[in-house]
Amino acid sequence: MFELLALTALIYLFLSRTKKKRKPRSLDAELKHLIQDSSDSTAISLEIKCYLLDVINDDKNDAEKFSTARINQAQHILDRAGPSAFYWMTEVAAQLSILSAAQINGIPTNVNAELGESATPEGVVEVVIKS
Repeated sequence: MFELLALTALIYLFLSRTKKKRKPRSLDAELKHLIQDSSDSTAISLEIKCYLLDVINDDKNDAEKFSTARINQAQHILDRAGPSAFYWMTEVAAQLSILSAAQINGIPTNVNAELGESATPEGVVEVVIKS
């Protein structure tokens, strides 16, 4: 009798354990997952681009650097995208610094070809992020 009770309790514990979320198994579910991921990454990249343009606007308008609004905006992007957003933002910053060094040294770049002599910071961000 005790063995039956112990065996029943063991089976109950085995069946009532939490199960991990499984990956989609059908092709439709996988396609839906891929579409959702691609549109999410596009939205995140647009948010990062808007953030960079907002920082440039703040600099032009002599707004407070490291303002609460910009820090909250950056935190929202990092919460949503994770470390990939931080990597992407540093990649853009690295490309902008390489572009500045090339311009100082007189080396022609694709930004020079697209923007010509009338380059604005916003235009440079547009060209760097597009490529």
